Amino acid sequence: MHITSYEDLIQVAKAQHEPQRLLFVFARAELPTGHTDKQKNAFEQGGGGALSPVLCVDKLPDEVGSFEALVEESLNTGEHWDIAFVSALSGRGGYAPNSDEATQPLHLMMKKIQSGMIGDFLTLTRDGELVNLQPG
Repeated sequence: MHITSYEDLIQVAKAQHEPQRLLFVFARAELPTGHTDKQKNAFEQGGGGALSPVLCVDKLPDEVGSFEALVEESLNTGEHWDIAFVSALSGRGGYAPNSDEATQPLHLMMKKIQSGMIGDFLTLTRDGELVNLQPG
């Protein structure tokens, strides 16, 4: 199945042979250190910038049935974010991974995002719209 929405993501996760744990990293768009005037102008007009992870969480698919609920939960942190990156961690023997097992993969996700290696993740805006970000 081709994933075209957050709802598709949840359906696909629930349909896997082994139970899944979803990994979310929320990032804020900001100007990179040492930015040029050209980069600043582009950023102020809604383009460019760097993505800096500010939050991460792992959830079972049943715990995040709607993207709106996930956004609402994130508001309680007080951290602003612009983009959510999503990945999944597969279970074994009919059991979903627990939160402890998700810690290292979440840290790896954050490092990849900081390095601009975002091609392995689904990417959603705050409105729940899937987007294709091109690093650069």
